[in-house]
Amino acid sequence: MFENTIFTADQNWFLWAILFTAASFGVWAEQKTKWGAKLSAVVVTILFTFILSNLSIIPTDAPAYDVVWSYLIPLAVPLLLFKADLRRIIKESGPTLLAFAIGGVGTVAGTVIAYNLIPLGEEGWKLAGIFCSTYIGGSMNYVAASQALQLNSSDLLAAGVAADNLMMTIYFLILFALPSIGLLKKKFKNEIQIEADNLSVGEFEEINSDENPSLLDLGKALSIGLTVSAFGFLFQEFIGIKGSAILIITFLVVTLATIFPDKMKAIKGADQIGTLLMQVFFAAIGASANIIIVLKFGPILFVFAALILFVHLMFILFFGKLFKLDLAEIVIASNANMGGPTTAAAMAVGRKWKSLVIPAILCGTLGYAVATFIGVGVAFWLR
Repeated sequence: MFENTIFTADQNWFLWAILFTAASFGVWAEQKTKWGAKLSAVVVTILFTFILSNLSIIPTDAPAYDVVWSYLIPLAVPLLLFKADLRRIIKESGPTLLAFAIGGVGTVAGTVIAYNLIPLGEEGWKLAGIFCSTYIGGSMNYVAASQALQLNSSDLLAAGVAADNLMMTIYFLILFALPSIGLLKKKFKNEIQIEADNLSVGEFEEINSDENPSLLDLGKALSIGLTVSAFGFLFQEFIGIKGSAILIITFLVVTLATIFPDKMKAIKGADQIGTLLMQVFFAAIGASANIIIVLKFGPILFVFAALILFVHLMFILFFGKLFKLDLAEIVIASNANMGGPTTAAAMAVGRKWKSLVIPAILCGTLGYAVATFIGVGVAFWLR
């Protein structure tokens, strides 16, 4: 957009410093400030570099951003899937897993309906697949699906992220409110909430997910992540299907996590590195975004996302009632579909739904593992 910027496209060290500073600032804002917690780390990070690029401080296109796409994202994906043991997920999640599967089907149905009602242009089928993916697994799948589908327009991706985060904020507020709605409490099983209401403060111990990885842990995590990524791109070259590397990488690391669950789970810090690399990706998206395109496509993508989530919610509530699932299980499953394991577990802890913390993490992790495949499949079907 701007040719004359304070930092030029070839000043790689400065641009890398800015990308990582923006990523770290987003994490800090979410963890340490009320306004950051409301916006989320992703939104804060995108806004940080979006403002810099549209004020002509940093360029909207640079080799550093290409490196993020080509190397950091393929590395981040396996690092976030070290705990994706499919056998444990299926065994321990129970009714929450059923609700999660229903929610995934609802997301697919919502995507098909939204795609046929709302015109999104030539890249619409790709955007549909990306939104379908992120509303089955979470923001990690937004990134993975966008690469698998080869949607390299940073403007559209930034507009999509903006619409997605705004809609997700609204949707999470709705989810938090659902268990308190009198009509739903009467119509659905509500045993888990009743149990939580009867707990005293001392009876509920908040699960602490903080990890203190050693240097060896970090070395193992990066070594495995890099090796899996290398094989993923090697197989992509062999089969000749562009964009398939991310899917292959996902398959390989989930296979490892399922065959060697104890060894993979014992490696601490992998998800933390993966999350930071994802934050750097969002910093690159913000830097590459053209404000005119974002304003042009953001509102229609917001409507698109809202329609998908509306259909998803109606679907999961209807079939949740049909299968006599607890309202808390339905809400946690929907959260796991939309936000992944972190937000789902946080809601379970915040609501004192002690029995749902582990299912929330497991279902959210399953979403990470399968959502990219489903989203890409839906995209090609719609095309």
